[in-house]
Amino acid sequence: MTYAAPINDMRFALEAAADLWSLRARFPDLDEGLLAAILEGAAALSSETLAPLNRVGDQNGATLANGDVRTPPGFREAYDAFAAGGWQGLYAPAEYGGQGLPRSVAMPVLEMMQSANLGFSLLPLLTLGAIEAIEQHGAQDQKDLYLAKLISGEWSGTMNLTEPQAGSDLGMMTTKAVQQDDGSYAISGQKIFITYGEHDCTPNIVHLVLARIEGAPAGSRGISLFIVPKFLDADGARNALRCIGIEEKMGVHASPTCTMAYEGATGWLIGEANRGLVAMFTMMNAARLLVGVQGVALAEAAYQKALAYARERKQGGGFIIEHPDVRRMLLTMKAKTQAARMICYACAVAADAGDKPREDLLTPLAKAWSTDIGVEAASLGVQVHGGMGFIEETGAAQYYRDVRITTIYEGTNGIQAIDLYGRKLKGDGGAEMKKLIAEAHEAAAQLGTDSAKRLAAAASVLEDATAALLGSERDDALAGATPYLALAGDVTGGMLWAQALKRAPSEEQAALFAFYAETVLARARSYLPDIKIGAAALIEPN
Repeated sequence: MTYAAPINDMRFALEAAADLWSLRARFPDLDEGLLAAILEGAAALSSETLAPLNRVGDQNGATLANGDVRTPPGFREAYDAFAAGGWQGLYAPAEYGGQGLPRSVAMPVLEMMQSANLGFSLLPLLTLGAIEAIEQHGAQDQKDLYLAKLISGEWSGTMNLTEPQAGSDLGMMTTKAVQQDDGSYAISGQKIFITYGEHDCTPNIVHLVLARIEGAPAGSRGISLFIVPKFLDADGARNALRCIGIEEKMGVHASPTCTMAYEGATGWLIGEANRGLVAMFTMMNAARLLVGVQGVALAEAAYQKALAYARERKQGGGFIIEHPDVRRMLLTMKAKTQAARMICYACAVAADAGDKPREDLLTPLAKAWSTDIGVEAASLGVQVHGGMGFIEETGAAQYYRDVRITTIYEGTNGIQAIDLYGRKLKGDGGAEMKKLIAEAHEAAAQLGTDSAKRLAAAASVLEDATAALLGSERDDALAGATPYLALAGDVTGGMLWAQALKRAPSEEQAALFAFYAETVLARARSYLPDIKIGAAALIEPN
């Protein structure tokens, strides 16, 4: 499959909307020349190496034989190229071999790679989470042993949370940890849905595993986090863990989703005992933003494929792109993709700036709103192709199948809506959301266009909805949490676009924002009945 990185759209989202250069004081080594070189290098790797393997990975999938998982043809060589380019350590600490750049610079890089080949890109994505967890919560000897090898890409990492009986409710986990005389722990239990839990791209895999120490408190308060490597030492001693199955999935066939059996495997505690969720949430929060970027990435890939098809497919005497309805679908894909891109990049800039309240508010929007857009765009991509979209050979269907998981893993989008209400709105009494709404009104006033008037009106609706949720009982608020998140995403995307156009006027972006304002922001008030419906209306279906 072909893919060309939309560098101009990315730079507008990163520099003008997310305000990358506000980070100059924190990252003095980053300049326009370095940013351009990074984006151009990532674009070349994505289009020339990863994109040609996308369909190969989908058709061949990962395979399991005698406990060994083989990735699709070409993946191992592609991973070697990825690691040799230093891409794994783009925003990792320089003291362990990373480049020490802002994570926001990595967002367009990761977007490119995920657009080109999501199945491949899940491998380095999980390693990013392992790096962050060990860096923030590991002991010094653990950092010294693991970080350099993970950051270089020599080794890879995983997250092991889910068990057959314990999905989002981690308090139901039964994997146990028994302390040994040497201070290590014997880890026993089964984990499911482990992305790249076993593969042939790196010689060692560093598993981060949630388990319960004998005698620990019940529920989530008694969970600890452990480092459990596939190989224990340089002599190649194999740990007592193995992959006992890989899932047959709707999409991302190239990525092995493993069932892992830990049979008294040796592991070492990260951080404090019974405080594993604190460390694991470091990985999960980072992963939620990166999954949001996956939504953007697949939306962009689906758009590019649909646009190319519309320009070459003839029907009724002309190319189908001449039909207004086809242009409407394509513009919807492009406009919403750009808004989602802005939200994800802005979340990353907030993290780089140390603006924790804004990062926390934007994270559920980045994860849920962007992946919902990914599903919508991929569906529209199939529709643009017509009957050929339902046929696998065009490739449109793969984007639809691949993107569907993004609304589910790393906390379903319903859980993101609960988080937005329960932890973010209720947590500070709505202060950060009210600040965002005020910024939206200010951006609209400064821009002063008809599109900006749509933004101001939508921001007022969000203000009404926020007051309604804060004034409701918990169950009533949760009944409207998902449409509330959708409205908040719509307004936040519009706000960032208006701010960007004020910083960097662009006729092309202004026209796209005008379409977004008339087709997205203009519908803001229609959310209110759904947001205010209340729990009593949600009867149990027969």
